[in-house]
Amino acid sequence: MAPHPLIQPIIDFSAGAIGGTACVLSGQPFDTTKVKMQTFPTMYRGFIHCFTSTFRQVGLRGLYKGTTPALIANISENAVLFVSYGRCQDVIRFVSNTDKGADLSDLQKASAGSLASIFSAMAICPTELVKCRLQAMHEMEASGQITRGQRSTVWTVVKTVLKTNGPLGFYQGLTSTIGREIPGYFCFFGAYELCRSKFAQYMGTDKDSIGILPLMFSGGFGGACLWLVVYPIDCVKSRIQVYSLTGKQKGFMKTFISIMRTEGFTALYSGLTPTMIRTFPANGALFLAYEFSRKFMMEKVGA
Repeated sequence: MAPHPLIQPIIDFSAGAIGGTACVLSGQPFDTTKVKMQTFPTMYRGFIHCFTSTFRQVGLRGLYKGTTPALIANISENAVLFVSYGRCQDVIRFVSNTDKGADLSDLQKASAGSLASIFSAMAICPTELVKCRLQAMHEMEASGQITRGQRSTVWTVVKTVLKTNGPLGFYQGLTSTIGREIPGYFCFFGAYELCRSKFAQYMGTDKDSIGILPLMFSGGFGGACLWLVVYPIDCVKSRIQVYSLTGKQKGFMKTFISIMRTEGFTALYSGLTPTMIRTFPANGALFLAYEFSRKFMMEKVGA
């Protein structure tokens, strides 16, 4: 029995929020390292140097800097993403003349995920800007780009953005975010569904019964494909969001060309190592929490 039309979006929204929470708690230290290496690539020799330096200088809390906005960002992003994903699947069915409720192919689900990412980008951009600034605050002080000793909390960053750029300041980097999300989530959902299909085919079962480890691997594989495709765009986005604090922020193309000219192509992949390490536990936890909580709620409403 299908749930009430109003119940399904609530379930998708709630399951996405639970998945987003699991994703942040399992991967935040690696995300912090990624942002530091993206915005200050010459300050660190590599992932281990950045990770250990941060731990020595500011302790474990330094690796979890920006967790509050990261939680808000991921909960809002994934809640919006998954509720939109369900609705966008209906759009794909309509466009492809497929019966309502019919299973979609992996390619069609990838297209639905790509379309849904436009809505999630609007939700994540403001909170991701605050998160990136908090994560790179130590490096901004060390390089003399902001006054040393300034208190860096979520609220102080929010006040600075509002004072400097107004409410629209939270959407600096939005073009880069949308440019990252559309191809990224096509690969994310496409790789996730394809991987689940291959596991189901190999195990002789359906995609919903492949077990915990194959499900987590599928989520991690989807995340790895996303980051390999969109990482340079994400690097440019992080630069725009962090450097806008100093008034030196440029547009996407100017920032991209500036990085290429002064630092070379490899700078666009600074921080890729912690990102790839993070993607399997973080996205594995995301999909595990999403699928199981969604299944639990569906059973509770008798769907």
